[in-house]
Amino acid sequence: MIIYKDKVLLITGGTGSFGNAVLNRFLNFDIKEIRIFSRDEKKQDDMRRKYADNRVKFYIGDVRDYESIMNAVKGVDYIFHAAALKQVPSCEFHPIEAVKTNVIGTENVLTAAINAKVKKVICLSTDKAVYPINAMGISKAMMEKVIIAKSRQGGDSTVICCTRYGNVMATRGSVIPLFVNLIHENKELTITDPNMTRFMMSLDDALELVIFAFSNGTTGDIFVQKAPAAKVSIMTQALCESMGKVDYPIRVIGTRHGEKKYESLLSREEMACAEDLGNYYRIPPDLRSMNYAKYMDLGEEDITNAVEYNSNNTVQLDVEGMKELLNKLKFIQAASIGKIIDPEE
Repeated sequence: MIIYKDKVLLITGGTGSFGNAVLNRFLNFDIKEIRIFSRDEKKQDDMRRKYADNRVKFYIGDVRDYESIMNAVKGVDYIFHAAALKQVPSCEFHPIEAVKTNVIGTENVLTAAINAKVKKVICLSTDKAVYPINAMGISKAMMEKVIIAKSRQGGDSTVICCTRYGNVMATRGSVIPLFVNLIHENKELTITDPNMTRFMMSLDDALELVIFAFSNGTTGDIFVQKAPAAKVSIMTQALCESMGKVDYPIRVIGTRHGEKKYESLLSREEMACAEDLGNYYRIPPDLRSMNYAKYMDLGEEDITNAVEYNSNNTVQLDVEGMKELLNKLKFIQAASIGKIIDPEE
């Protein structure tokens, strides 16, 4: 059980959707301090005005800069590491930037955490890290490898865990707010492949996954929340109908750089050893040593019959099911009556 009273929490990339969600949740606890670490001073100022809480402290810095992280991590008990480059097309065109933030930045955060004796670190990953084909996914897959490697170094003093989740609906910069704005402007919607499937999670779901890992994780664990999925065409139709727009103009444009037809949350190899926890899967770390000789005669788990967990073989939402999920979001509730609000409100 994690105790929050009199503790200090640091959120890297804390001005993003996840950082705002964490603040909204943790300010209800008797926590001593929440530190927001990011390089965006404008968003930090917006948050300062919005929350107006003396427990919230702001640190300008970049995960690429180890010294700036060390300045923020002194005296911290827990870290949520959310800083990342997340957009697939931009990472495709600037892959080395994805490496600097997602891989080297994570190495910096975890090294600083170990040196400062932080009690627990939860890192946020993505379904695109499983069987990755694009630069963003590859950098996140490497990030996960860094996490497992650093978890061996953290020992008992610093527990390092990871969460992996799929599409988070209506977060800032994602497709749902984009489509809502286009509908309000009476502009056509463009989709890449109508049969493309994606996992569907709310920001609250993503936060619950992280808190579950925070409370239950041991070092090196990766946690995945079971989630339904929907075709892009289903999601688009449900969104239009939720906004009272039937037969809205939609044009298919073909896949963009680095897109996959479906995403996976667990690989076949991971499913062979994953622990089913009901609403979640726990993937234990591979803690074998580099003494490979002893594995010549004795292998590991049999993966022959394992099946990956992906957005094609999970529960599939129909239009009504997708509408039910969408209509739980305050952003969609407001959009359905003609109001545009910040997706993070």
